[in-house]
Amino acid sequence: MPDNRCTHCAGCHTGQRPCLASATAGTRAWLLVEHPGPWGEEIDRMALPAPLAEAIARARRHGVRPQFIRSPRRRRATPPLRVYAGFSGEPSGPEGAWLEGRELEDLEELADLDLEAVGAGRSPGFGLPVTRPVLLVCTHGRHNACCARVGAPLARFLHERFGDVWETTHVGGDRYAANLVCLPHGLYYGDLDEERAMTAAEEYRHGRVVLEGYRGRAGLAEPVQAAEHFVRARSGVLGVEAVAVERVVGDLAIVRAGQARYRVRVEQRPMDACGPGCGEDIRTYIERDLTLLNETALV
Repeated sequence: MPDNRCTHCAGCHTGQRPCLASATAGTRAWLLVEHPGPWGEEIDRMALPAPLAEAIARARRHGVRPQFIRSPRRRRATPPLRVYAGFSGEPSGPEGAWLEGRELEDLEELADLDLEAVGAGRSPGFGLPVTRPVLLVCTHGRHNACCARVGAPLARFLHERFGDVWETTHVGGDRYAANLVCLPHGLYYGDLDEERAMTAAEEYRHGRVVLEGYRGRAGLAEPVQAAEHFVRARSGVLGVEAVAVERVVGDLAIVRAGQARYRVRVEQRPMDACGPGCGEDIRTYIERDLTLLNETALV
């Protein structure tokens, strides 16, 4: 059995290491299925009921990220089980962020979910629109022990205050546990304690980003996430949809923040190993140049 202990704890989970531009870049579409556990190290390798295994395989084929979820307080081993499908969208993109959900009496109902539409950013009409934020906290201890150690207490804490909070399987970035994902927009936060998590969740409810612990937005390339972060820090524009990368040319990005436009150049830099025994290639981004292009926008 693989050793999933966090071998780099000495330098992780302290909030001192930069976690910007580390959100998952590979997908912005989501399938969340309530599964009380136990969760194996990789959900694709678990022995699952055929309808659930088939739905996960279809999700992968269509670029949809499957996640198991469970309540921090109440574990339901039998239906009804909660299912969400959603898309994180992109600022200024043609498809906006959305989330819909329903409860299933039978996992066979998953066969009716059009995951090709979800992967393309189109609502499949599978459930009712979800108008309140849904918060995910990674507690996947079989994948990495630290996620359960610091994530599970945080999930319970947030659940008591916000309601729509779920424990979830691996979201990426174990070294940044506790990790929070805010849906439908796919905002990632890491290195959270109770106070930072409360602030991030409360601000998201009001349509704003908090830069402390902000890892980035799912579905955007890491350099784009970094450019967004640095423009938000410079401009003070924190609305979720108020900052958008308009285009990328070589190592330069043109970023809109409100009415202002910026030219940004970022550079990837290696970071020191987290601690003894850590062989991971850990990198971050720094700001090389950030120039305001339209002075009149700030008048």
